[in-house]
Amino acid sequence: MPSEKSMLYLLGLLILFGAASLAGPVMEPDAALYASIAKNIVLRGDWINLFGNGGEWLDKPHLPFWLAAASFKIFGLSAFAYKLPSFLAGLLGLVYLYRLALHLYNRQTALLAAVIYFSSLHLILCNYDVRAEVYLTAFSVGALYHYFLARGERWVWHIIAGSFMAALAVMTKGIFVLMPLFGGFILYWLLTGQWRSLFSARWWLAIALILAFISPELYCLYRQFDMHPDKVVFGQTNVSGIRFFFWDSQFGRFFNNGPIKGKGDLSFFIHTTLWAFLPWSLILFAAVWRDLRHIKRVLNAKAIIFLVAALTFIIFSLSKFQLPHYIILIFPQLAILSSAYLGTLSPVALRSWRSIQAIICVLACLLLAVIVFFFGVKGSGLFYILVVAAVSLIAWQGLRSAQRGIVWSSVTFALLFLIFVNFFFYPALLQYQAGMQAARWSAVQGLKGRPVIYKQLMNAYAFEFYHPGLVDRAETPEALAELQTDKPLLVYADTESAAELEERFGAVRLKAFKGYHITRLKPKFLNAATREGTLDSFVLLKIER
Repeated sequence: MPSEKSMLYLLGLLILFGAASLAGPVMEPDAALYASIAKNIVLRGDWINLFGNGGEWLDKPHLPFWLAAASFKIFGLSAFAYKLPSFLAGLLGLVYLYRLALHLYNRQTALLAAVIYFSSLHLILCNYDVRAEVYLTAFSVGALYHYFLARGERWVWHIIAGSFMAALAVMTKGIFVLMPLFGGFILYWLLTGQWRSLFSARWWLAIALILAFISPELYCLYRQFDMHPDKVVFGQTNVSGIRFFFWDSQFGRFFNNGPIKGKGDLSFFIHTTLWAFLPWSLILFAAVWRDLRHIKRVLNAKAIIFLVAALTFIIFSLSKFQLPHYIILIFPQLAILSSAYLGTLSPVALRSWRSIQAIICVLACLLLAVIVFFFGVKGSGLFYILVVAAVSLIAWQGLRSAQRGIVWSSVTFALLFLIFVNFFFYPALLQYQAGMQAARWSAVQGLKGRPVIYKQLMNAYAFEFYHPGLVDRAETPEALAELQTDKPLLVYADTESAAELEERFGAVRLKAFKGYHITRLKPKFLNAATREGTLDSFVLLKIER
C-alpha cells in the first residue's frame, strides 16, 4: 500500500477540493427546498413549526433544518451557510469511519478506507447537492462505532454516545434507520448462538436513551400537528405528526401505503452502486463476492459491521420508494470492505487490479472531457489540459508498484471529478436554474414588492431561498388577489401562467428566464446543439395594487 504519509496527503487533497463545493449554489429541487425551510425558521423565529413548499411541513424531521438554520444565524442566509453543517458532518463521519476501521484492522487499512470513502463519486455529488444523507451517514456510522465497542466491558459511555448518535440519525431521517442498525447485531447473535445478548440490559438501555434523546422531535411534532387536528396535511385532517414520524414516513414508503409513494426495483441499488461507488465499485463487488463464497470464515465479530450494511441494502432494495442518494448510508462499510480486500491480495492480483483501475479511471476522465465538449462549458481548453495531465499521471502510476498505482489512479480521477463538478460543469449547469437566476436578478435590481410563486412549480424552490425575505405561494388568481396590499407583487410564474396574469391583473413582465430540471439530465439537454428545445420558460412579473 502507499505510505501512511502519502495517504494522508491524498486525503487532505480530497477534503480541500471537496470544500470547494461550499462556494457553489444550492441546487433544486431537494436542497433548495430544505434550505428554504431552514430560511423560514430564521425569518419567522419559529423553531418548532416547519414551513415549506407553501404550507406546513411534515415530510422530514427537524434536525437538518435546525442545523442549517443555526448556521444561517451565525453566517447569514447563503448557500455556504446551508452547506457548511453538512460538510462538517461529513468530516465527522470520516473520523468515525477511520476509527471503526482502525479498531477492526490496522492504520493502513483505516487510512485507505477513508480515502476510498471520500473519493467515491456519489459522496462527492452529495457534498455539493446537500440533502440529508451526509448527516444520516455520519450519525449512523458514529452509532455503529460506539455500539460495536459497547460489546466490551467499558460499555456505559459507548451506549450513551451510540444512542445519542442513533437519535441524531432518527431525527434526520426517521425511525426506520434503527432497523438495520440493531438488526445487524441481532442477526449476528442469532447466527453465532449468542441469543442471550438480546436480553442484555445495555441494549434495552440504548433503546430507552434513544427515545429520550429524540424527545425534542416528538415534542415539536405534537405541538405542530397532534395539537391541531384541524390542520390539512397531505389533503387530510386529523393527521398525527407522531404517527407519521414513527410509521407513515418510513414504513409507508416501504410498503407503498403512505401519503408518499414510489415504484420499487429489486436491482435498483445494484446498478446504482456500480456508478455511485466509482472508481472503486468493481473492487467492492469482488470483495463482496469473495466474502459471500467464504461466509462461514468471515462470520466473526467484524461481520456485525457488514451485516448492518447488508440489511440496509436489502431493505432499500425491497422498498417501493428508491432514490440513488440513499445508498451512501452504507458507503463507510463499503469503503472498509474494499480497503480490507485490497490488503489481502497477492502481488499478481494487485497488478491485475492496477490495470483494471487504470482503464476505468482513464475512460472516466475521457468521459468527463466529452461531457464538457458537448455541453459547451466555458474554459473547456483548461479542462482538457487537466484531463491530459490526469491521464498521463494514471499511466505513469501504472508503471510503479501495484498497490500505489491502484490508489493514485483512483484518487487522480476523483480529484479531476471534483474539479469538473466544482469549477466547470455545475457552474455552467446552474445557469439553467431559473428560480435562482430570477431571484438574484430581482435582488440586483433592488425590486421592491412582495415576492410570490404562482402555482405549484417544481423548479421554484431556488427562487424561494434566494429571494430576500419570506416568499408566498398562490395556487389560484383568487389566492393571489388576497395577497395584494399597498405593496406591489413580484410574481414568479411559467410563461403560460404569465399570460393569464397579464390579462387578469395587468401584470407587467420584467424579465424572462430559461430553466431546466437540472438534477434530471437528458442527452438532448447535455448537447448544446439540441438544448434549446428542452428548456422551459419562466417569467418574473410585477403586479401593482
